[in-house]
Amino acid sequence: MARRKSGSKLKRLFFLAILVGLAYVGVNAFRSGPAATIAIEHALPAIGKSTPLTVKVNEATRGLGALKVELVQGERSELLHEEEHVQLPPWKFWGPRVEEKQFELTVGRQHQDWLKEGTASLRVTAGRAPAWIMRPDPAVEELELPVRLRPPTLTISSRNVFAAQGGSEVVVYQVGESSVEDGVRAGDWVFPGFPLPGGQPGQRFALFSVPYDMPDATQVKLYARDDVNNESQMNFVDRFFPRPLTTDTIPVNDRFMGRVVPAILAQTPELTDQGNLLDNYININRKLRAQNAETLIELSRESEEAFLWDEVFLPMRNAKVTSSFADRRSYVYNGTVVDHQDHLGYDLASVKQDKIEAANDGVVVLSRYFGIYGYAVVIDHGYGLHSLYGHLSSLSVAEGDTVERGQELGRSGVTGLAGGDHLHFTMLLHGLPVNPKEWWDPKWIRDRLKLKLRDSLPYEG
Repeated sequence: MARRKSGSKLKRLFFLAILVGLAYVGVNAFRSGPAATIAIEHALPAIGKSTPLTVKVNEATRGLGALKVELVQGERSELLHEEEHVQLPPWKFWGPRVEEKQFELTVGRQHQDWLKEGTASLRVTAGRAPAWIMRPDPAVEELELPVRLRPPTLTISSRNVFAAQGGSEVVVYQVGESSVEDGVRAGDWVFPGFPLPGGQPGQRFALFSVPYDMPDATQVKLYARDDVNNESQMNFVDRFFPRPLTTDTIPVNDRFMGRVVPAILAQTPELTDQGNLLDNYININRKLRAQNAETLIELSRESEEAFLWDEVFLPMRNAKVTSSFADRRSYVYNGTVVDHQDHLGYDLASVKQDKIEAANDGVVVLSRYFGIYGYAVVIDHGYGLHSLYGHLSSLSVAEGDTVERGQELGRSGVTGLAGGDHLHFTMLLHGLPVNPKEWWDPKWIRDRLKLKLRDSLPYEG
């Protein structure tokens, strides 16, 4: 009886061993890995000069193996990326493996000079984990994209584009249908183009400036760009008038700082107290000045796309100029230079708490305590053109108000970094301070703007 039981047990173990062996052979013979999932992402609608792409590959069962990415156009192909990974063997169900990969690629004429207009494909191949018998085909994903290499057409319509350092100008031009962005670049500054009011399709204009600290116009370019970053650009300034910065020395003492610093800190809670009067003053003169400048740039991005004015801009009446545009100032404390900053407006003084009038029609986009300018008003005149009125003692308008040329905005004062009762006035073009003197001059507006814009500019002066 015991022998029979022992024999049956051996038979069961024998058959179990055979089953395990068959299962092992079956797994190794037929358990190939699943196809990897492949995603190709592209932010641009076509391949241009330089087009970024993102490739994502995932296979969590036996892991990734051989990966290959190619760019293919017609009979021509180029290997862009290749890598190998060790996959789990067929009999193993867990263990270290590479389950996913993501990599960034850039393609385009700048990188593959053999590309031609038409279409091209990005081909991603991901090898599947094999078995003894099964050798499945790799997973392949292809993305076909148009290839566009011609930039938008760009032709200039304006003649006699005369630009002064720190001044303003306008250029009229025509762009092709593929343009999605155009305007003027002057170094790091960008002055966007707009449809010419009443013009034909593709007719554009841009108000621009040669920045006050740019000594020549070689960096001033008219440009047009399409949606895959193909770009046309050209020089267009016919004459340039340099106006170097003047220099000035501003004495700083404890009495002055003791008056202005606590008031500005109280009105600007985002500033951190530096612990002493001089450091606080320098922080205000540098950091807060820069923050105020960035706010003015941000305001320009919301400027109304229309000419809101039709007369010459008004200067402050019966005022004496105490400081002019584009002074490079050295600030001196106890005989030591502690800071350098550029003064980018006109300081105009009359009588204490004099009436401050709007230089022209527009919309109030800022009316509040504004850092180094103290109580201030900023008016939008359309197409990125603003006027700023600083150091006021009181405000008579609110943000959102529509104001008329000559309307009272407030009263002059000594708020912010003012040393005495006066108005700090400047004009800004897309956030860049420009010389207000031009905008006060009816002949300049007629010669520089009206003759180019004609009926598009509602100015009869």
